[in-house]
Order: sequence, then C-alpha cells, then structure tokens
Amino acid sequence: MRFVLRILKALALLLVLLVITAAGWLFIRPPELLSVGDGYAAKIVCSNVFIAGRGAEDVLHDDVQAPGNPLLRLVRVSVDRDNDRVTARFMGLFAPSYALYRGAFGCASVPDGNFEAAANAAPFDPPAKMQANDALWPEGEGIDNPADGKVAALLADAGVAGPAMRAIVVVRNGRIVTEAYGPGFSAKTPLIGWSMTKTVNAAVLGRLMLGGKISFDDDNLLAQWKNDARARIKVSDLLGMESGLAFNEDYGDVADVTRMLYLDPDMVSLPANAPMEAAPGQRFRYSSGTAVLLSRIWMDRVGNAQAAFSYPHDALFSPLGMTSAVFELDARGTFAGSSYLYATAHDWARFGQFLLQDGVWNGQRLLPEGFVGAMRTPTAASNGRYTQGQAWLAPGGPSAAFGLPEDTFWLTGHDGQSVAIVPSANLVVVRLGLTPSRLDYQPQVLLKAILAALPQPGGPQQQAGSQRQTQPQP
Repeated sequence: MRFVLRILKALALLLVLLVITAAGWLFIRPPELLSVGDGYAAKIVCSNVFIAGRGAEDVLHDDVQAPGNPLLRLVRVSVDRDNDRVTARFMGLFAPSYALYRGAFGCASVPDGNFEAAANAAPFDPPAKMQANDALWPEGEGIDNPADGKVAALLADAGVAGPAMRAIVVVRNGRIVTEAYGPGFSAKTPLIGWSMTKTVNAAVLGRLMLGGKISFDDDNLLAQWKNDARARIKVSDLLGMESGLAFNEDYGDVADVTRMLYLDPDMVSLPANAPMEAAPGQRFRYSSGTAVLLSRIWMDRVGNAQAAFSYPHDALFSPLGMTSAVFELDARGTFAGSSYLYATAHDWARFGQFLLQDGVWNGQRLLPEGFVGAMRTPTAASNGRYTQGQAWLAPGGPSAAFGLPEDTFWLTGHDGQSVAIVPSANLVVVRLGLTPSRLDYQPQVLLKAILAALPQPGGPQQQAGSQRQTQPQP
C-alpha cells in the first residue's frame, strides 16, 4: 500500500512539474498559432467596440469564438477604455496580443506592444468626420418608399439570406427598395468588408490615376525591388493578382496572411520581401499581401504623408457621402487595403452604386474611363474568375451557371460579405454577415431570387422607379 501511495505521489509531483513547465513555456515562448489567435481576437474586438459600438463579450463570443478554431474559445479579452486598448490572452494568461484604437483610423493590431510607435504612426490631424443627413439615399439616409413585399419576404428566408445575416440592402435604379438586418444590427452599424476592402482600395488608386500620378503600366514600384526581377512587376500585375510574388493565403494555420495581419506591426514587410515564384502576368495567386502593397504604392505616390492619410476620405468617401467609412491603418501607418474597411450597409451600397455608374457620381467622373471596365474584365491566368481590378466575376462559379446576367461582377469578403453589381438590371445587392465558408453559403442564390422577384425592366413599376432616379447612369 505504501508503495502504491509513493507511486501516486511521484506521479502527482511529475504532473505538477509538467504543468509548471508547460505554463512557463507558454508564458516565455508561446507558439505562433496562439499569438495569431490572440492577435485576431484583440483586433476584431477593438474595431467592433470602438467603431461599431458593440459589447466586447458579444464580439468575442459571436465574431471570434463561435465560427473559428476551437482554441479561440479559450481566449479572454480586456478593454482599456482609458487608453483605447484591447488585450487578448490565451486562457487569460498566455501569448498576449494587443490592438490600439486611433480615432478616425480605427484599430491596429500591435503585436510588438509598442503603443508609442503605433500612436505616432497615425496622424494627429485626421480628416474631419462627415455627418449623415435625412435626405433620400444616396444623398442621405432616407428611404422614400415602402419595402418591396416580394423581396422583403425573400430576405426573411434564412435559406436565401444565409446563416447569420447581418445586413442586406437592395438598390434598384439608384434607390434602396428593400433592406433587412439581423438581430442587434441596423442601418447605423458599421460592418467589416474583409476582402471587399481590396476593391475599395483599388478605387482609391484609381482616383490617383485620374490625376495622372500613377498608371496601369508603371513598374519599378518599390525601391527594394530596383535591382532584381521584381522591378518588372507592374501596377496592372498587382491589381490582377498576377504579380508572380509568392504568398500563402491559408487562414487555417500560421501562414503569410495571418503572419502579416497579426504578427507583424508593418504589414508591408512580408509581401515586399516575398520571392518571385513566376514571371509577372503568368500566374494567378490570390494574395492579401498584394493589396497591402498597392496601399503602400499609392500612398507613396500621393506626395506627402498627411495628404496620403487623408486621401481615401477626401478623394472617395467624402464625394460619395460614405459618412461611416473607417479605413484602418496598420501599426506603422499603411492602410490595410487587404481587409480592414468598416462601413454601414448603406455606405457599402453607395460604393456598389458608384461602380454601377462607371465611376461617376453626381455628374462628376471620379475614376478614369475604363477603370471600372477593368474591374469587370477577367484575367486569363485566373481562368476568368478574377478581374483586372481587384474584383470577382465568378467567386463561386460562372454567373451563367447560376442563371445570372453575364455582366454581373462582385466584391466578396471573408465570412460571407458580398456586393453584387448587375449593370443590365440596374441593381446592387449588399449582403453582410458572419457566415463561414464551411457552411457553403453562396450569395448567387440571394441575387438570383431578388432578380426574379423584382419588376422586369420596362414594366410600370420599373419605369416609375427610373423617373425617381437622381444619380447619372453609365
């Protein structure tokens, strides 16, 4: 009996030593996967608390833990409102990661904990905040007609709207005809676009093209590429995701994309130092790193840092009346053009309507002629799925396979974000939510149902709607 007790005591001691050793290892040198998870949690909670005004625990549970890796369920967060910071720790103890709120420029992941550098990277003179008004959308936030009954019924069908839908806005002939929101969300809630940000970032670059400061054919884009093969990469190669740069976009592990977003305070560093794996224009590789490079390139072309920080607001958001738009900077002062634009569904719809109108707003051309055309033109290397302008033609399969008009093109983003643009139907459909890809939701189902339910072009209701329209059409 004594022998058995000694064995049990020895095993208990061994177990304690193993726990202490494991805890020390997690504390001193945590695995990168835990740091990525904590960085993701801190960033998402920060943006939703400070930009969208949501509760930290709700965001942690609904946005971070419910749809993600099971390890994320062990992450705990704390919000320091006095210093505008969020801290996330695995089990409340290990692999601390941080995010910092910087007003008009939203939140930034601060993986190195250098809050001073992150604060100094954002300008102290942000663009003035725009105020929404009650005029009819898109000039303001007003809606002038009751919801279309057939379309409203569709949006109430979870099988059509998709799991965890947060916002749907349907725009026909330049006016909102129907909208719907999930529990806890409204027309005033800014929501993340994830990779839809890429298309907006491309439009910001397009504004510079209109002023002659950059072109599709420009090469020698970064100083560090000057003396190697990367000097041949053109702006057009980056816009079409055909740069030839290696980049791993796998979100299931510690890959280039998660390392860039959550482990590196300077998001430009990793893609700027990526090796070539193919000649420019020869291979399609979807890459969030490419979009961040485009941000850095257009910011450098603006002329000075302060003007670059204000440029998205001054050149795009203000003219379009996107009063809610928050385009976030990384911890070293580059716009996160791959992922981080928050805006209300009404403002995402404004951007979609802007593209529907070929880059013209209130009679003023804001994008060069042909720029939106590039967003609708497929690249050969992507087998017709992606376009020459950071948008999609066939995100889940060709439009014809879903019975959709051939001129349909898309903004799409992680977890079920989409803006469908159908010029032939004069239609824009925004769908935002938290719908992981594993659920196999396809927004084409929603778009097809809406097209079938709306009055056909030339019908009495359609003509009446056209007469109310105030925005110019392409």
